[in-house]
Amino acid sequence: MKDIVIQTQSLAKTYGDTRAVNDLSLRVHQGEVYAFLGLNGAGKTTTIRMLLGMVKPTAGTVAMFGNTIEPGETDVWSSVGYLVESASAYPELSVYENLEVVRRLRQGCDRRAIDQVVERLSLGVSLHRAAGTLSLGNRQRLGLAKALLHRPQLLILDEPTNGLDPAGIVEIRELLRELTLQDGVTVFMSSHLLAEVAKIADRIGILHEGKLVQEMNRNELEKRRIRRLEISARNPREARQVLLKAGYALEPEAGERIFLTDERAMKTPDDVCRLLVGSDHPPMHLAVQEEDLEHYFLRLIGKDGRRHD
Repeated sequence: MKDIVIQTQSLAKTYGDTRAVNDLSLRVHQGEVYAFLGLNGAGKTTTIRMLLGMVKPTAGTVAMFGNTIEPGETDVWSSVGYLVESASAYPELSVYENLEVVRRLRQGCDRRAIDQVVERLSLGVSLHRAAGTLSLGNRQRLGLAKALLHRPQLLILDEPTNGLDPAGIVEIRELLRELTLQDGVTVFMSSHLLAEVAKIADRIGILHEGKLVQEMNRNELEKRRIRRLEISARNPREARQVLLKAGYALEPEAGERIFLTDERAMKTPDDVCRLLVGSDHPPMHLAVQEEDLEHYFLRLIGKDGRRHD
């Protein structure tokens, strides 16, 4: 089994009467992309701040690379790069100058490192522009460049694609995957872009009201999403009877639409079509419908904020 890079045990943070993070225990293994999903205010950023030692936990522990993170801990930070919330920079300094400041603070980080991250993050055209004049997307690229400058073995990223256009999102996705596959880098990232996360994350943790309500890998996520075969027919009542007699599982009546939920209907929709045609109830529409990630997430936490299994 791969080494555990991040481990939390019963982690909690309370602000007055508000429990921002509640009894959070998780493990992140070397070389994987772990995505932390949740609504605004779910506790994602507070968790990341505790991982980085920026906020002291009310209870529980955090360990990285086997070392417990305590106030004043310095041993692990040479192996960690991070971007928390919005990317910060000295606005009057150029992109290059901002990167040079960070490089000088990183022991053993030579000047070639700047050239490498500039190329990786397509910052060349903005290299000599003042950071304060950059677009939100390019400020985010600069923040990522600073996090990558010293070639860390762990990246902790809070909404890393914030402000990027679709092409930029794809670019960052490919970069993170390249870092994990080729360099063995571990990525712990928070996001609210559920569909995007599903394309990159090895494992996904869903946080709601400070609690980890579900944790799964990418394949498990696909299995848990609702799939059904949607059919429209001129006489839906008669078509339903034909399907029920054939042993198909149907959802309750939904007007002119019919929804089949058993797996054989999804695997062989052509059999369903032939059955209806042969019974003089040919379908006007027939398609496999798959629950999108946003609906899955809302179904999981419930509209009233409670989990619905």
